Amino acid sequence: MSEDKKIPAASVGSSSDNPFKSSSMERRGFFKWLSLGWLAFAGATGGFFTVMIRFLFPNVLFEPPQTFKIGFPDDYSTNAVDISYKKQFNVWVVRDDETIFALSTTCTHLGCTPNWLQTEGKFKCPCHGSGFRMTGINFEGPAPRPLERYKVSIANDGRILVDKTKSFKWEKGEWENPESYLTV
Repeated sequence: MSEDKKIPAASVGSSSDNPFKSSSMERRGFFKWLSLGWLAFAGATGGFFTVMIRFLFPNVLFEPPQTFKIGFPDDYSTNAVDISYKKQFNVWVVRDDETIFALSTTCTHLGCTPNWLQTEGKFKCPCHGSGFRMTGINFEGPAPRPLERYKVSIANDGRILVDKTKSFKWEKGEWENPESYLTV
């Protein structure tokens, strides 16, 4: 009545009879997958912390100071343009017979930076050909108005102080303001 079912010895451990054998993992394979998982986790965690640390130190655009000293009045030659502050502060320092003033280096047409042409005695914009006299008055090209002046004063130590937060426009009659020039 009771039949003993015996499994033949040849079939024990045989891969053909064991459906789970193909999906089972050997020790070496397990550690390979475990190592790969840890590397992925470490990479993701490292990337996350890199982004978080980068967030704490955002990109900051450097802007030059808006108020700066440019030297003593006697340092500037008569009827000359000093271009030494053009690159760092975007300012030309001009001295004529009676005054010293600071001109903006931004063309009033489209915002390009004109060049001072010493031999021709004028500022010339390379973008569209606007020309400005040494005083900043436009006389050729598409620029709609003269260059702007910045506030100039004498600091406590006797040097000229330029303040770019205050600009003066010729077309509004602001060049007559005593803060737009220094009398020499």
